[in-house]
Amino acid sequence: MFPEHRPRRLRTTPAMRRLVGETTLRPRQLILPMFVAEGADAPRSISSMPGVVQHTRDSLRKAAVEAVRAGVGGLMIFGVPEKRDAVGSGAIDENGILNVALRDLRAELGDSTVLMADTCLDEFTDHGHCGVLDADGGVDNDATLRVYAEMGVAQAEAGAHLLGPSGMMDGQVGVIRSALDQAGLTEIGILAYSAKYASAFYGPFREAVDSQLKGDRKTYQQDPGNAREALHEVELDIAEGADMIMIKPALSYLDVIRAAADMSPVPVAAYNISGEYAMVEAAAANGWLDRERTILEVLTSIRRAGADMILTYWAAEAAPWLD
Repeated sequence: MFPEHRPRRLRTTPAMRRLVGETTLRPRQLILPMFVAEGADAPRSISSMPGVVQHTRDSLRKAAVEAVRAGVGGLMIFGVPEKRDAVGSGAIDENGILNVALRDLRAELGDSTVLMADTCLDEFTDHGHCGVLDADGGVDNDATLRVYAEMGVAQAEAGAHLLGPSGMMDGQVGVIRSALDQAGLTEIGILAYSAKYASAFYGPFREAVDSQLKGDRKTYQQDPGNAREALHEVELDIAEGADMIMIKPALSYLDVIRAAADMSPVPVAAYNISGEYAMVEAAAANGWLDRERTILEVLTSIRRAGADMILTYWAAEAAPWLD
């Protein structure tokens, strides 16, 4: 039988494929996560994340300027302090490394990009958890919320346009939104890590922030097998005032991204996390994958699943590849 339908007609040339392409990937949709280390006198390589470093304050500014020139949509900043304590006090200290770095970048970049701050305690605690511990060693949700409120205001005053509460504490978005409003910081947005899973793919990130964690975060991060729960978390965060929501990780949770995008009235982000980055880099270094094609396929798959924006360590590098 002669084929009645020939879909290959729409694949004949690069121009034809571009004309009928269903999924766009643009530099503005990419957000670059960046690490800045207190006391560093030179950028420090992260062994499990080739090409990614813990920046000094100066190298952070320079790399941020380059990323913005490349067209990335935003920067997410993580601080790596020299000293930690049980309550993560460095997170609310106006002279803490993250808040100092935010001021540096806001002074350097102004409103030319969207400056984002990781609003979580795990980098700042000596036990590595995302919150304050109770007498039994568990994470105290409500005591943690009080710190998050202070942290959010400090980050906003330091220059962040968007706060990224990533600790998966119940009520974190509402508490931060209320604290911002009470401080008169009503224009500061919240990018809520609404569905953050207890994933094995965070390993390289923990090296990147010198995490002190022993054990796991399963009592507050989500079970990888649960999808309906993620949508419930999304609904709660939107009701509490989230301006955007995020699914993390991305590649193992494309179905969750799709479901969130189908029901969310606010923009949806996805975090292409450290372990996903490290897998591709390792395979490419061994010659098993075409690195550029693989990176673009990974990012396109996240966009196709429904993410409006992608946090990815490839953001600045990949931006010039996109026509």
